[in-house]
Amino acid sequence: MVDVRYDLSRVGFVESPNPYIRFAGLLPLESTHLMPAALYTPLVHASRLGRAIGMNSLYLKNELMQPTRTTKDRMAAVALAYLHERGVRAFCASSTGNSSTSFAYRIAAFPDMHLMLFSGEKFVPRVRHAETGQVTHFGMREASFVDAADYANRYAREHGVTSEGGFFNPGRREGLKLAFLEACEQAPGPIDWYVQAVSSAMGVYGTFKGAKELLEIGHIRRLPRLLCVQQDSCAPMVRAHQDGSATIRPEHRVAMPSGIAEAILRGDPTRAYPHVRRMVIESRGDFVMVGEPEIRRARRLVEDLEGISPCYSASAAVAGLIKLSRASPSIGDSVVVVNLTGGDRPDAEPSAKVQWIPRTEWQRDGNSRGFDSTRSNRSSI
Repeated sequence: MVDVRYDLSRVGFVESPNPYIRFAGLLPLESTHLMPAALYTPLVHASRLGRAIGMNSLYLKNELMQPTRTTKDRMAAVALAYLHERGVRAFCASSTGNSSTSFAYRIAAFPDMHLMLFSGEKFVPRVRHAETGQVTHFGMREASFVDAADYANRYAREHGVTSEGGFFNPGRREGLKLAFLEACEQAPGPIDWYVQAVSSAMGVYGTFKGAKELLEIGHIRRLPRLLCVQQDSCAPMVRAHQDGSATIRPEHRVAMPSGIAEAILRGDPTRAYPHVRRMVIESRGDFVMVGEPEIRRARRLVEDLEGISPCYSASAAVAGLIKLSRASPSIGDSVVVVNLTGGDRPDAEPSAKVQWIPRTEWQRDGNSRGFDSTRSNRSSI
């Protein structure tokens, strides 16, 4: 685990409407010239939704306004620039669809880079923008997200290219804290609770790190409490926390996750969980899980009362807040920000360019195939 530390005595914010420029002093980059043109996403005062659920100061960070309708566009913008500045030109990645789509979309700004993308079979249709020569997309038959991540790491080792690291790529976590940095300037007062649906919870981790940086430089007056939400059909972090466990144990893992909150169906966050748990405890926050009916109801409420249509994964965050507010009514007087991390995208028809890897092959030790890495730079972080 590697974190980025800044000389906070020298950090200042630039007067710019572009968050990548304004907050450049808290990003792990030497230059901003590789950053996209961007504006803050809206922080919506959800007064009608708030009244319906007993929250007086409820705000929704509307990340559906990102280019690919997901907060992971922030991750891709910073992570790609971070990798590029360190000499990485070919790298492997995997995701349930949002990170992959964001990487595939943003990589066009880096014409000398190549992405080898690995997707479990059920997640292949969730990947967009991969119809480009800069992306080699591998679909893995009968594979889960964890299987795809493991195979991507193995492929990188065997072919001499970089595994971008997921949660453990500091560029990802640093990029994802931008939603909170923006919200601190948009909210009418200090944020008491920050709520997000999570898989590995890299966004929540980045948020709390960013909050501590803002606190140290005097930009905010107090730290937010963190609420991490998962769907009950795939809630390894919640179950481990409820058991008082500092680690993900075998009984907490979900081998083949299923559920409507597809973007957060990570059944084995073993490596990430201890780091996230530490931050949630430090923030005096919590983990909570919600069921499909609760998620569906939360989505309808946001649509009907605020005119925003979040995906089911983002709706899980709202459902988790509703559950917390019922258990702790005093939260109704808190300033709460829910990160609506994304909205639905139409599924893509699997392209003829997808290179399918049968189960028998990806399960076989020491064997991977496909992209000829001898044609690209072999570099690592």
